Amino acid sequence: MTLAAETPPAARAERNRLQAADRAFHDWYRFVLSFPPHLVRDYARRFGLGPRHAVLDPFCGTGTTLVECKKLGVPGIGLEPNPMARFASAVKVDWGVSGRRLAQCAEAVAAQAAKTFADQRLDARGLPLLEAGNGDAACAALRRLPQEQARLLLKNSISPLPLHRALVLLDGIDALGDCAQRDCARLALAKALVERIGNLKFGPEVGVGKAKEDAPALAAWLDNMRAMAADLDAHRSNAEARVLPADARDAGDALPPESIDAVITSPPYPNEKDYTRTVRLESVVLGLIRSKKELRALKQRLVRSNTRGVYKADADDQAVAEHAAIRAISEEIEQRRRELGKTSGFERLYPRVTRLYFGGMRRHLASLRRALKHGAKLAYVVGDQASYLRVMIRTGELLADLAQSLGYRVVDIDLFRTRLATATGQRLREEVVLLEWP
Repeated sequence: MTLAAETPPAARAERNRLQAADRAFHDWYRFVLSFPPHLVRDYARRFGLGPRHAVLDPFCGTGTTLVECKKLGVPGIGLEPNPMARFASAVKVDWGVSGRRLAQCAEAVAAQAAKTFADQRLDARGLPLLEAGNGDAACAALRRLPQEQARLLLKNSISPLPLHRALVLLDGIDALGDCAQRDCARLALAKALVERIGNLKFGPEVGVGKAKEDAPALAAWLDNMRAMAADLDAHRSNAEARVLPADARDAGDALPPESIDAVITSPPYPNEKDYTRTVRLESVVLGLIRSKKELRALKQRLVRSNTRGVYKADADDQAVAEHAAIRAISEEIEQRRRELGKTSGFERLYPRVTRLYFGGMRRHLASLRRALKHGAKLAYVVGDQASYLRVMIRTGELLADLAQSLGYRVVDIDLFRTRLATATGQRLREEVVLLEWP
């Protein structure tokens, strides 16, 4: 294992960047917290994977493992309950679309959308008018989301006119007769919403930046479509890849017995990052989440890694009730909370969400055993955390211990990189826990 101090900060940061050579398909739409493709490539080679093997990513996200395996000619399966992430993964591994035809389709949709925008009567501010009239009429003419969907958005995450333009463009996309082309076009819009149309900004958390009165929705989308078309024309692979809408905690129920040769994945970490918020804008605009009820149902299918996704009926914590180290961390967090006088509802949940997280991961590892072939190799990219009142959680060590208690062999814990915890000033390790199923 390489000590963090031996690796310069610039080199550590570089390890998590998307390299120029990796941008094809991965860059179609990439979750802000994705791990780098080269890490998948490194472990696929280390595990000796080829066309006769099946690789699983039980925390599929936006498909980093599946895309990289397809590039390498290795069949892949992903599990992902989040509809936006699952949709992105599925589109990114469907290489049967003709790039040339996709480019032609994009130009046609763009021309129609441009005509629609040009035909609209505009006031001095560039807002559409129903008739020559006042500002209220202009506001009324803008396309909007249904009220229940609009309430799901982060406040001011997209301005009225850019949203109008995105919805007009979405109408043209959804009118496409070819399903594969339509899916590519919708994903291109999702990326444009995040990067150029909406008001989002990303730091440690997703937030809202300066409002844009207008945005180049059509140009942003068309740029993405052209990049997709170029990737499709430049790459070929017959490797099968599919994504299932399954909860990773029930992995064994979603897969045939003894069907998986290797696992390469990056599960969520125990912290306060709500992964449904990170993809909320595009999920809502594309209609993949339409109500609070649907959002709640989605959260209930995820490993509990943040307090916004904890419910009274949750019981995963019972699976680690007797684990001394996890219990000690939970008690330390609670003691720290009392010492600091923290009394908010979320802060009171910190000890419980920690137990729920590791209980959910134990449930996942237990269920997964049924689907693994003898000798299957596993790589879990995880990171230490200090999000809960600065109490250190050594995620990799704890997961390795849970796996060993379930019959896995712990091969090693590789140091991937370190990052600076802003709250504590400590160096937190990101590691790859390497396991083997006997």
